[in-house]
Amino acid sequence: MWKIYEHKRVEKLLKSCPIEVQKRYEKWKDVVSISGPQGLMLIKGFADEALRGEWNGYRSSRLNKQYRVIYQIKADEVYVQVEQVTPHDYRRK
Repeated sequence: MWKIYEHKRVEKLLKSCPIEVQKRYEKWKDVVSISGPQGLMLIKGFADEALRGEWNGYRSSRLNKQYRVIYQIKADEVYVQVEQVTPHDYRRK
């Protein structure tokens, strides 16, 4: 069982997202908590991928055509840290 830690700004960001994205995020959390990041790779709809550049070391999963969840895997502690839910803008803020 994986633990999911969300950055404090994620809750605020989700409130401004469409309901469809919020529901998809909850499904994403279910998949991660049960089977970890490996489970995301099996579901092609999430289009899980490693990021480069400023976001090196992070991963991104698609919630819909526009929105992504950006997270980091801490394998030694078996948890996933969600950094942002963002409308496909990977610039660090």
